[in-house]
Amino acid sequence: MRQEEVSEIWFEYEGTPLKWHYPIGLLFDLHASNTALPWSITVHFKKVVELLFFLKHFHCNRFLVSRVREWLLHSSNFPEKDLLHCHSKDVIEAHFMACIKEADALKHKSQVINEMQKKDHKQLWMGLQNDKFEQFWAINRKLMEYPPEDNGFRYIPFRIYQATTERPFIQKLFRPIASGGQLHTLGDLLKDVCPSAITPEDGEQKTQVMIHGIEPMLETPIQWLSEHMSYPDNFLHISIIPRPTD
Repeated sequence: MRQEEVSEIWFEYEGTPLKWHYPIGLLFDLHASNTALPWSITVHFKKVVELLFFLKHFHCNRFLVSRVREWLLHSSNFPEKDLLHCHSKDVIEAHFMACIKEADALKHKSQVINEMQKKDHKQLWMGLQNDKFEQFWAINRKLMEYPPEDNGFRYIPFRIYQATTERPFIQKLFRPIASGGQLHTLGDLLKDVCPSAITPEDGEQKTQVMIHGIEPMLETPIQWLSEHMSYPDNFLHISIIPRPTD
C-alpha cells in the first residue's frame, strides 16, 4: 500500500492505544515489560484514496474534497480520548524539538539550544530519524555538557509515569545537587516526587522502577542517569509498574 493511500495510522497493544508522542522504550516499559520479545502490536490505518479519487475524477471542488477527508478521519474508530492526531512526520519532528528545547531550558536556561543554528537542529532530528548515531551525537553531545564548576545540570529533565493511574505523568523541578553539595540519587527523586514508589524497609516490594527496560539501583546519582540514560529528547522517562507476582 502506498503512503498516499493511508490517511491516518495508529498503534494498539492488547486494547490499549499507544501514544505516538511517547518513546517506544517507555511504551514497552509501561505496557509490556514483562512479556516476551518480539513485541506484537496491532497497526490501525484508514484507506481513503478510492473515494477521494472518485470525487476528484468528477471535478469536485477542493473545499468539498478536504471536507470529505476530514469527515472520514472523524468518523473512523480513532481513539480520540486517548491519542493525539498525527497527520505527518513534521508533527513528530515539531514535538521532538519542543521536548529538546524544554529539556535544555531546565538544564542550561536554554543557552545551549539557542546558540545552535537551524542546521544543527535539523541534523539532530535527521540523525535520529535515519538512525545515524554519530550524526545525532555530534549535536546532542553539546546538550549533555555543563561547566565543571557546576558539577551537573541546573535541573534534571524527567517525567515519571505510573501504569496504575490515569495521570499522564509527574514532572517538577529537581536539582541534581543538594544544598549541602552531595549528589541526589534516583531514590531521592522518588521520595520527593513519587513516594509511593519507594518500598518501606519492613514492607513488601510491590512496584518496579524501570528506565530503558532495566531496574536501576535507587542509589544511582540522578545526574549520571540524566547524562547516560536519557532518551533522545533529553528527558529521563521513568516508569513505575506493578512488580510481577510470579
